[in-house]
Amino acid sequence: MTTSRPLNRGMVLTIIMASYLMLVIDISIVLTGLPRIQAALGFTPAGLSWIQNAYTLTFGGFLLLGARAGDILGRRRMFIAGLAIFTLASLAIGAASTPAWMISFRALQGLGAAVLAPSTLALISTHFEEGQARTRALSLYAAAAGIGATLGLVLGGLLADLISWRAGFFINLPIGAVLIAGSLRHIHETPRQSGRFDLAGALSSTLGMCALVFGIVEAAESGWAAPLSVAGIAIGVLLLGIFLWIESHAEQALLPLALLNNPQRNAAYVARLLFLCGMVGFWFFTAQYLQAVLGFPPMLAGLAFVPVTLPQLASSLSVPAVVRHLGHRRVLLTGVTLCVAGVLWQGLAATLASYPRGVLVPMLLIGFGQGWVLAPLTVAGVAGVEQHNAGAASGLLNVAHQIGATLGLAILVVVYAAGQTTGTGAAGMAWHTGQVLYAAALFLGAAWLVSLRYIRFDAGQPAAGKEMPGSAAAPSA
Repeated sequence: MTTSRPLNRGMVLTIIMASYLMLVIDISIVLTGLPRIQAALGFTPAGLSWIQNAYTLTFGGFLLLGARAGDILGRRRMFIAGLAIFTLASLAIGAASTPAWMISFRALQGLGAAVLAPSTLALISTHFEEGQARTRALSLYAAAAGIGATLGLVLGGLLADLISWRAGFFINLPIGAVLIAGSLRHIHETPRQSGRFDLAGALSSTLGMCALVFGIVEAAESGWAAPLSVAGIAIGVLLLGIFLWIESHAEQALLPLALLNNPQRNAAYVARLLFLCGMVGFWFFTAQYLQAVLGFPPMLAGLAFVPVTLPQLASSLSVPAVVRHLGHRRVLLTGVTLCVAGVLWQGLAATLASYPRGVLVPMLLIGFGQGWVLAPLTVAGVAGVEQHNAGAASGLLNVAHQIGATLGLAILVVVYAAGQTTGTGAAGMAWHTGQVLYAAALFLGAAWLVSLRYIRFDAGQPAAGKEMPGSAAAPSA
């Protein structure tokens, strides 16, 4: 540590938790305000997805670079820098007057999150000793990740209805300022390490994903054969290929390719990506379904997600105890099964336009299920990783999480736009939402199959309740 000030671990954990919760909430805080944002700024239905994708793309694309920056420049320094970028971008988003303005600063906000997120986990490791203290801190950290998305939906709905959708972003200004001040006072700096920044790797991976997602989203409006759709997908694939070439030749690679030599870890990354591909459809389209089909105002639409929040909080906190009795594998497969059942049920009942029969019970299943999925996938994703690669492995888990949400939403937007409806207006949206949820259930089913076939949780992995080096539950979609 670089300061002799006494360490107040309670304040450190509070600051880290509040900061991480703020960036997780902002992934979903816009969802319940989407209809009003669309009306105010003139977004097209497909363009609306970029409000989410711009954030998750830069968040996922620059996470590994953000982790490297913390190693080289100091974790506290990058933690504060990330908070500052995130807070100022939030202010600009709240003042947005055009779609381009909002999308641009959502991307900048995602960059701030990418700088901030890796430092939150690293600062827990440096401020809490290995053992019970660190395990408790990591459990609270995982719980924040698990419930943050739903809290964002509820808070976004309340603010959109009572004040304005813009208030959901303006509120970050005083919170961010308080957290920066608290960080300067209570968080100790970590030693700097020597190293280089792999800017070429970060840019090629992020631009590649942006181009790929652009091509897929453009297909929703113009068709798969449209020149922009084809060009976007082709350029994206090319840039991602260049990224892998760069990483295989870099002296200090952003993504050590040796991490991809372990089949179980690869399965954990793939399962996480597929899981988020499916879950993002539930969050994104249910928020609009509640308002456009069931006629809920934003505040009530946000509160309508409470049946997800409470079960997810309970199941997230129960993971250590449940794993001791059932093991990681059974908990993971049970959680994914509950999510598949909930999403499929909601898809089948979409045209009923009934909250109690078509939304409430599926939400309960999804809430309990998601709380049991992310922690076991995190354990599998960092299993057997050497200490010097622990940060990169945790970053790769978060990348899989964010890219899964981004790709999933892009593909599901295409599904939503395809096919014929059985009616117009609310009836048409109900039918299309059902089709999207069927596709989302297929993604979740694929995650279940990958987990069943490849994720075994060998005896050498951390036991439930024991230390899980470098682990973190990434933000929910």
